Amino acid sequence: MTPTKLAPAPVTGLFDPSTPPGGYTWWYADGLSHDGDYAFTLIAFIGSVFSPYYAWSGRGDPYNHCAINLALYGPRGARWAMTERGRSDLTADETSLTIGPSALTWDGDALTIDIAEYGMPVPMPVRGQIRLRPRAVNPVVFQIDSAGAHTWRPIAPSADVEVRFTSPGLRWKGEAYFDTNRGSAPLEEAFRYWDWSRVQAKDGRSAILYNTVERSGTERGLSLLFRPDGTYETFDPPPKATLAPTPIFRVQRTTRAGSGTTVRLGRTLEDAPFYSRSVIESDLLGEPAAGVHESFDGDRLALGLVKMMLPFRMPRRVIRK
Repeated sequence: MTPTKLAPAPVTGLFDPSTPPGGYTWWYADGLSHDGDYAFTLIAFIGSVFSPYYAWSGRGDPYNHCAINLALYGPRGARWAMTERGRSDLTADETSLTIGPSALTWDGDALTIDIAEYGMPVPMPVRGQIRLRPRAVNPVVFQIDSAGAHTWRPIAPSADVEVRFTSPGLRWKGEAYFDTNRGSAPLEEAFRYWDWSRVQAKDGRSAILYNTVERSGTERGLSLLFRPDGTYETFDPPPKATLAPTPIFRVQRTTRAGSGTTVRLGRTLEDAPFYSRSVIESDLLGEPAAGVHESFDGDRLALGLVKMMLPFRMPRRVIRK
């Protein structure tokens, strides 16, 4: 389908914190090391969409439910951090976002992510810095639902990244991706399911597939090919392809793969009751290229039992001033 484009977003002001009651804003980044051994994902939330505390509060104040979620993956295992914080721990303007002791800063050329968190469920320190340099910045915002309540902007479809952590001890370089999503209502009220994936070729091109199934049953899909200079073109979505479900929670994983196109599942990075994140390899760009795949099950997130499980990995800490 032809994507619904909205007004271009400013290139310099990446951190618009305005979020309506009941809504959310998040900024997402991921990266893969050149040797394929390491990966990270980072999500900074205002109105944390996966937060049971936000849901139980009635979602009246998104600024009181903010979090930095960082996951580090490597040969020796993973390190996960996601502590929810209140509005007194949030500071935001057009070029920076600070939640508790961690911050994202945009200097017009690169995104610097400073992390000072504690892992969960084992409270081990997570300390370090990620520096992500976009090869180009995309100003186009896309509507991803029929009602226009949810939008997505792939800010940097391709980027170079350097990761340096003292706890755990990590230092690597690779390729990365950076985007932002915004909505005026809970995800699970709008979507039964979605999957998203991106792969990056050696020549700098990036392909992004975004597929959603709304509560009404309406299916929407975006298939975008970004060039190294940030310009893009749409292409016809390939047919659906079913991937193996996650090993533990059996979350379904689907994507798009046309005739002559193959998608291979690599490592499963996250296997949650309603969400999966995986490394994939696809020849969608004409050659084998590594990337990241995510799937989200809105029906499962809506379950009360699932929300009761989440505090074990998402503690809440509020400092009152």
